[in-house]
Amino acid sequence: MTGVQAARSDMITLSEKVRGRHRDRLAIVYVRQSTLRQVEQHQESTRLQYALVERALHLGWARERVEVIDDDLGRSGASAANRPGFQRLVAEVGLDHVGLVLGIEMSRLARSCRDWHQLLEICALFDTLIADVDGVYDAGLFNDRLLLGLKGTMSEAELHILKARMLEGRRAKAQRGELFFNLPRGYVRGRAGEIVLDSDEQVQATVQLVFDTFERRRTINGVLSYLVARNIQLPFRARSGAPKGELEWHPANRYTLSEMLQSPLYAGAYAYGRRSGKSPGRPSAGRLVTEKAVLLRGRLPAYISWENYERNLQQVAANRSSHCGVPRGGPALLEGLIVCGRCGQRMAAQYPNSGRFQRYACSRLAVNYGAPSCQSLGGRALDALMGELMCRRSRRLPWRSVCS
Repeated sequence: MTGVQAARSDMITLSEKVRGRHRDRLAIVYVRQSTLRQVEQHQESTRLQYALVERALHLGWARERVEVIDDDLGRSGASAANRPGFQRLVAEVGLDHVGLVLGIEMSRLARSCRDWHQLLEICALFDTLIADVDGVYDAGLFNDRLLLGLKGTMSEAELHILKARMLEGRRAKAQRGELFFNLPRGYVRGRAGEIVLDSDEQVQATVQLVFDTFERRRTINGVLSYLVARNIQLPFRARSGAPKGELEWHPANRYTLSEMLQSPLYAGAYAYGRRSGKSPGRPSAGRLVTEKAVLLRGRLPAYISWENYERNLQQVAANRSSHCGVPRGGPALLEGLIVCGRCGQRMAAQYPNSGRFQRYACSRLAVNYGAPSCQSLGGRALDALMGELMCRRSRRLPWRSVCS
């Protein structure tokens, strides 16, 4: 096709798809980069996206009717949950304010087919065109809809391929024991990057004390009580800020002790990908995050033997309560509802003496940090008072309101 034929074809396409009703509304240029590092280092891509304003002018929009949405610079396109710019774009299309949406390519708009097809549905419903560097598309036309759907699918697949390639590279590096990660207490990196014991003798003695105390007391709470009673703090090397690597001492807590007792690094093993479970705080929180485990024994200096490590794991698992969480059994009326007026922690219902008594106790700081118990209240008297207040309240309300 010659240049004249291509220009003529382009004019026909534009005359068929871009109409006056589209130009009467806004043309929105959507700009996105996945990470802040890309924003800083891949500036050419950002410039190309901002240059789409000129494409909107070429398509017939007045400059004052061209708007740029760049709120999502440095945000991943894997989901719309953390992209206020994309949410704003969808809202503007849904309000029938937009005649044209421009993106450098489909992956800039969305890496998720769910978000992409939602945008396509709204654009088709409100007669909004979509344009990239290859052409102008009408989501209401079957052929254009098919092509846009394929582009969205390829964009999502590309994200998964890149992620799988990156994870496989990390795992290959971990299999050689060369993948860097944040070291636990008691370890530092040598000049050549190797993992060695902390040179501070007090650090080594404190870490060893944790394992020796667990050998004697056999519970995390016993170790925590021992350390708190003797005002023994745990070492910590600063990982960021200035000066990096400076030795600090922090009070012991249940979470830190549990992590130390269950880490294979203290038994001299290089480990990667041991954890699997739900990823918190993300839209895909229902999916399992699984990684193939890499375990290389005898690669690091050890504080305990491998046999002691396995015995510690078994003991921690045996001490763990079989209770899965709320709701719990018991007659307490305010279970999970009452909050301590002194420290603001949620109070727990307790049934001492085989359930003959009932109390609400504020013991969270004591359990997690070995602090003194805050306060406790008689459960039955408090439940009776609350029941009386509820009955008084119900007698003042109409019968229908009480039943509802």
